[in-house]
Amino acid sequence: FPSHDRDEFILASRSNNKIELYDGVTTAIMNNATSLPLAFASTSDFNNAREIAVYGDKVVVTQDQNAANSNTNKLLVYQKTDSGFMLLNTFTVDFKVWGIHLDGNTLYAVADLTSDVVVFNNFFANVDGAIMPTKRVSIEGLVRTHGITYAKKTDTMVLTDVGSATSDSDGGVIVIKNFSSVLANTSNMGTIAIANQLRIYGSATMLGNPLDVAYDSSTKKIYVAERLFGGGKVLTFDLPTANVNSAPVASRDEAGVSSVFLLRE
Repeated sequence: FPSHDRDEFILASRSNNKIELYDGVTTAIMNNATSLPLAFASTSDFNNAREIAVYGDKVVVTQDQNAANSNTNKLLVYQKTDSGFMLLNTFTVDFKVWGIHLDGNTLYAVADLTSDVVVFNNFFANVDGAIMPTKRVSIEGLVRTHGITYAKKTDTMVLTDVGSATSDSDGGVIVIKNFSSVLANTSNMGTIAIANQLRIYGSATMLGNPLDVAYDSSTKKIYVAERLFGGGKVLTFDLPTANVNSAPVASRDEAGVSSVFLLRE
């Protein structure tokens, strides 16, 4: 997660089990550096992190269940200061976590291994312990949710579908326009129908395991971190106006890519 005004990257390290901040990004790029200096890190409060989201000075990280963390799915909230990260809250949830997106005090999350999206209104008002989402909905025709991003300016939700983890050709991208209205008109535990979706699927798309997604509402471009096809690629698609099976407008080889974030200056 980059921050342009502070010239830094914030990430969740799965090897160190910490939130880490690296600075001097512009200088490193100008000097063709192969590494960034670590400025500071959080304490080790999680194991098996998946994604982070940032809002103001708050950083949220997801912990996916595994044997090392007693099969516990968590959402952890940190406050970023000038010299470190302070753990504010630890929440447990009853679904496997992966992608998350913060829109102010609203947290959107995917329920991994399902076709579901969950929503937490007033997320930061929760107290430590088990929390339940405000609403949970299924996305018709989606096999396994993974990446998620939301553009409030255009009220557009974008999701990725990895399908089978072993197939490099069954993934897809789903766009839901007027998302706030669509969500409001869908009951808790209800389903958002294919009729409310724009879908990018098929043999021409290079989508197999699209793990993460970013969307630029100004240029109407979708950026996807495709983990499996061709060993890993960052793919760019135009925002679809209908369901399509079309090649990306740009493709860049990035072996092992698992995350993508867009910073609009």
